[in-house]
Amino acid sequence: MSAEAVAAPIRRAPGRRLFVHQLRAEQRVFWRSREAAFFIFLFPLLLYVLLGSVYSGRIYGVPAAQALLAGLIGYGCANTSFAGLAIQLVARRESAILKRLRATPLPAATYVAALLFSTLIVFVLQTIALFLLGSVLYGTPFPSAAGSLAVAVVLGSAVFAALGVALASFIRSAEGSSAVVNFILLPMAFLTGSFGPTRHYPPYLRAIGDVLPLKYLIDLVDAIYLHGHSVWTRPEDVAVLAAWGLAGLVIALRRFRWEPRER
Repeated sequence: MSAEAVAAPIRRAPGRRLFVHQLRAEQRVFWRSREAAFFIFLFPLLLYVLLGSVYSGRIYGVPAAQALLAGLIGYGCANTSFAGLAIQLVARRESAILKRLRATPLPAATYVAALLFSTLIVFVLQTIALFLLGSVLYGTPFPSAAGSLAVAVVLGSAVFAALGVALASFIRSAEGSSAVVNFILLPMAFLTGSFGPTRHYPPYLRAIGDVLPLKYLIDLVDAIYLHGHSVWTRPEDVAVLAAWGLAGLVIALRRFRWEPRER
């Protein structure tokens, strides 16, 4: 996506149309990338199929397929809004796409808003696909508190997007971005119960998991989906997630750069 390609329609598209135009562009770029479509959108679905075939019985007092579904919604959020966004931003920054975009009439706020909203759309579609897959393969129910789950999805996406932008500001090269991101994401997913119960982990591993933001998103989704609670019955989870999101936002605002880093 070149700066010139973005600039031409932008000059003719004031206000809200700018956002819609850029949002469409972000969606086209995402879905045309086979790597992004697989590793960001399809990979959590594949993991659900594999884990659902391994686990049986009950987890946390509910059928295993339901508990795994809740955990993989959390993992999908981190994979999409944190890992995918961080890798994408580093790649665009280091290839000077962000620098060229700053030279177009597209306002920075509009670009960032379109990018974040596009990320949210991908995660929402992924969440819907997980529920459909679970219903077809394992007979899992759809959420009874759909409104609260929607709030949790938006909150989780916003928090991990802020953390993803913050992380992107520390990564120096596009070549190393995937390794850095997965070095953080995969251990976090294992330690917080995305892939199964953690009650048999050593105490020190559970202690590490207890401070990570993904644990609180998974706990929130568990409460809403598995037990039918409202999002507001878990104020501690919402507060911890908000604190992580605020920390990510502060770091992102202080460190984010549009130009490639000097090597």
